[in-house]
Amino acid sequence: MTLLAKALVALVALLHAGFLVIEMFFWNTPFGRRAFNLTPDFAAQSAVLAANQGLYNGFLAAGLVWSLVAPKHLAVPLQIFFLGCVVVAGVFGAATAKASILFIQALPAALALAAVWWTRERA
Repeated sequence: MTLLAKALVALVALLHAGFLVIEMFFWNTPFGRRAFNLTPDFAAQSAVLAANQGLYNGFLAAGLVWSLVAPKHLAVPLQIFFLGCVVVAGVFGAATAKASILFIQALPAALALAAVWWTRERA
C-alpha cells in the first residue's frame, strides 16, 4: 500500500476520532455549539443523540485504525469496507442534515477509498 493511501486512511480515522470527542464530550459546550452551529437549547436537547452519533464515529475510527495495523491480506478489504461506510454516512448526512458534511466527511473518505482502490489494483 502506498504511503499516500495509508496517510489518507489515517486522516479519515483522525477526523472520526475528532467527531467522537466533540459529539460525546463537547456537544453542549461553547466549543461544540460553535463547531456545529447549535443553539444552547438545541445542544442540550440533543446531547444524548449526539453522544450516540459520536460512538458510531468512534467505531468507524477504530475500524480504520484496525485496517492500518491488520495483516496485509486483511488491510485492504477492511479499508474498503470502513471507508465505504464513511462515504455512505457522509452522503446521507449531506442529503438529510447539512450539505457541508459532503466535504468534511464524505470527500476525504472518497479520496482515501480511491487511493486504496488504486493501490489494490496495482498490487
